[in-house]
Amino acid sequence: MRISSIAKAIVAGLAAGATAAVTAVQDGVLTTGEGVTIALAVLGAWGITYAVPNKPKTDI
Repeated sequence: MRISSIAKAIVAGLAAGATAAVTAVQDGVLTTGEGVTIALAVLGAWGITYAVPNKPKTDI
């Protein structure tokens, strides 16, 4: 099964954003700083995950 780099990046961004959002809204209020943290988590996950290449397939 081959997963493209873009698909990996999208899933990683959604996971990072959701994790940051859940943590941020536990007190019932979303501040500007928490919104920036969520955005940076998503962008960071997208960039890092897209930049790392998939492991090459080996024949066994």
